[in-house]
Amino acid sequence: MQHILLVEDDPRLSALVQTFLQQNNFEVTVINRGDTALKEIPGLKPDLIVLDIMLPGLDGMALCREIRPQYAGPILFLTAKDSDFDQVLGLEIGADDYVIKPVEPRVLLARINNLLRRMNQPVDTAVDLLSFGLLEIKRHSRAVTLAEKAIDLTSHEFDLLWLLASNAGETKSREFIHQAMIGREYDGLDRTVDVRISRLRKKLCDHADAPYRIKTIWGKGYLFVPDAWQTP
Repeated sequence: MQHILLVEDDPRLSALVQTFLQQNNFEVTVINRGDTALKEIPGLKPDLIVLDIMLPGLDGMALCREIRPQYAGPILFLTAKDSDFDQVLGLEIGADDYVIKPVEPRVLLARINNLLRRMNQPVDTAVDLLSFGLLEIKRHSRAVTLAEKAIDLTSHEFDLLWLLASNAGETKSREFIHQAMIGREYDGLDRTVDVRISRLRKKLCDHADAPYRIKTIWGKGYLFVPDAWQTP
């Protein structure tokens, strides 16, 4: 039974979500304060965290930023705000997905199952190492080095890099990446892929204004350039 931590201060909503998820074979722990969750997460070691943004003690954005360097599991935001700014900010600090309130339980369940399924996919050991000049990507250990320096990536950032590098030299559409990474059709508005590409570029020392390692091919998608990794 997989363990979900729900950090939500609305008692009615948290009780509803907890009951629904328990009925769908999850163990659910509820914490109603952000500062309390920060202390408890290392010991609880949940498989996934559902995180409200507006929390007492420590808001959800700050909590996500604090725990992301140590917590590798999926983080799903519950948010009453649906502006692009809030979605992008959440993804930039390490969230994996978000659901807009009022929460439709079956939508939430589908998003949770999708995140957990992607986390638990078996590794294809036929290809374990991709190497491009100074860049090495090891799939089994999920380790990335650039010029012999370890690059710290979240689980979804690693999956995105592996997807692009496995298709080096081929332009992949936003629709293709969205479906492969998130498991649902691209709606034309979701900024998830763009934000994760931007984060990946920063960590891989690509140029923000004129990227040359992971290029944007306007109107077509993104291109991982295989010969762009010869210098740090």
